[in-house]
Amino acid sequence: MKKPITNNDIDYREIVDNLDESLLITDCDGRVIYVNPAYSTNTGIPKDQVLGRTVQEILADGSIFTGGAVMAVLETKKKAYRLSDVVYNGKPEKGYVIGVPVLNEDGSIREVIAQSRPIKTLRFLQNDFSQFLSEAKKLDPHTVVVDDFNQDSLRQSRLIGKSKAIKDIWTTLTRVAPTTASVLITGESGCGKEIVADEIYVMSERKNKPFVKVNCASIPMNLLESELFGYEKGAFSGASSSGKKGLFEVANTGTLLLDEIGDMPLDLQAKLLRAIQNKEITRVGGTKKISLDLRIIASTNVNIKERIKEGLFRQDLFYRLNVVPIHIPPLRERPEDIPLLCDHFIMMYREKHGNELILTDKHYEILQSYSWPGNVRELENVIEYLTIFTKGTSGVETTTLRGMLDMQEDSPVFVNHGGTLDEQVAAFEKAIIEDVLQNSKSLREAGAKLGVNASTISRKIKLYNIEY
Repeated sequence: MKKPITNNDIDYREIVDNLDESLLITDCDGRVIYVNPAYSTNTGIPKDQVLGRTVQEILADGSIFTGGAVMAVLETKKKAYRLSDVVYNGKPEKGYVIGVPVLNEDGSIREVIAQSRPIKTLRFLQNDFSQFLSEAKKLDPHTVVVDDFNQDSLRQSRLIGKSKAIKDIWTTLTRVAPTTASVLITGESGCGKEIVADEIYVMSERKNKPFVKVNCASIPMNLLESELFGYEKGAFSGASSSGKKGLFEVANTGTLLLDEIGDMPLDLQAKLLRAIQNKEITRVGGTKKISLDLRIIASTNVNIKERIKEGLFRQDLFYRLNVVPIHIPPLRERPEDIPLLCDHFIMMYREKHGNELILTDKHYEILQSYSWPGNVRELENVIEYLTIFTKGTSGVETTTLRGMLDMQEDSPVFVNHGGTLDEQVAAFEKAIIEDVLQNSKSLREAGAKLGVNASTISRKIKLYNIEY
């Protein structure tokens, strides 16, 4: 008869080393002290790439993974659930991460355990997926989703980039998301304002409560008040005989996103201000006060301060909404984010359309030199188009890409990576010379095109170490 196994017989290190889930453990400062073998197997990241480094350093580098749960645990000392991108060799891989604090007796953090798994492994649940969705809905059947915050948007709602601007936004998000403070998100159309709002919601304490999105510009002005605050039966001609809840009521106890808030009419701004100040509303045609417990997020692509000067936006409402401002710079001001965004969209549309798109360094140079008036949304459209029309091939001609972006074939490619004025002028001059040399048969011809002699071109080639 075999002797029963006791705790003393269990080799816990052996068990952890044989887990299928990835484990990453940090100390109280966020320095990685252990990864199990599955971590490297699942992510493709050798352990020596992360061991001994702090998570802060790895996030700042941006070349291994983005997001993650360890920073949230260090901030809150609470368990955190996150979607994360592992970015290795330029190819992002979606995954989910659970961060768990290990506390000392005094409540301080001793270690943080991050367990993760690539989302693609969930395909093994395919046979049970319907049951999975059914059980998930039972957990919170009252969660309301407006617009299209569905599974696809969840999969895509990632704030991707390694620019200082994106890193600063992530820093702000980790601090403001767990609070109930109002947030005003500004930025041009297509730059990712809704994605930032989504991140605030999923990182907040209200992530299991309703999340209602209202596009203030898309609802007719004469209906906006009744849509927001609801109405009682018989309140106006055509009103439902039973009345209707407004979106404020639907979002109660959760989060309300007021998109394009800058387009809201002045008279409604006054009612919105009262609702936020008094934490209560009254339905159109009603007298009963309805108490509110809401987290307000607002976003706009207009300059609210200019609207205030023009008398089109209330200054007191602006101060109520602008407790924590988050500005998202346009894509043209953060070209270093473009390769990561491209890789993300390439992977996303490869799965959707079943086609493989491969971009070369030259393609990335062209994409980074474009001004992107449509911002990230325009970039996503370009990548989807290229993915669709790469059937039977693994690449795309640079002429095709330039044509899509309405860039002249002889336009020099220059990517602004920052630096002093002299450094940027030198980089631009190098880009011009490289471009002209590629389309010239000799130094003399290149010099003639640029209005200088061949010796000047020769000297610049040596100065900038141009291959010719």
